[in-house]
Amino acid sequence: MPCSATPSPLWLARNLLQSEPSAAACAWLFDERSLTRRLTDLSEGGFSVTPLREGWLELRDDECAALDVQPGSLGWVREVYLRGNGRPWVFARSVAAREALQNSGFDLQRLGSRSLGELLFSDQAFTRGELQVCRYPAAWLPVDTAQDSLWARRSCFRREQLAVLVAEVFLPDFWNAAGH
Repeated sequence: MPCSATPSPLWLARNLLQSEPSAAACAWLFDERSLTRRLTDLSEGGFSVTPLREGWLELRDDECAALDVQPGSLGWVREVYLRGNGRPWVFARSVAAREALQNSGFDLQRLGSRSLGELLFSDQAFTRGELQVCRYPAAWLPVDTAQDSLWARRSCFRREQLAVLVAEVFLPDFWNAAGH
């Protein structure tokens, strides 16, 4: 099913969940510290970022709503694997609305294999919004890791008019490495 035809999942704050994930899953899904730092620790320094796709694309409806922009708006989309010891542990999709990004002086286009999370956490001007979780649609994942109902989280980092929405999908290899 094409991405545009996939219904948006319902992203929910922890207090709105009907049934909460396991305590071990919650420890990762709702932790507000830098995921990059936690993955670096878990992999004992074997952390890396593999860019998959980035460019100006039409944002999904759920992203437009989270960024308070019109449906169908263009934005910068960056998709990467966060890897632990060479294995894809997390699929991350970060988006920012075009106009806000272009007026911000913040350059997402030059990140390459650097972690966006490290950049956001090191810039004190960014504030992080509430973490939300969902079961992520398989159709929105790269083909080699597509699987239904994987836990994902997202939050919006804001600095003045710029909002960067970061979604992170925890893949099976991650849960195996984390011992869950």
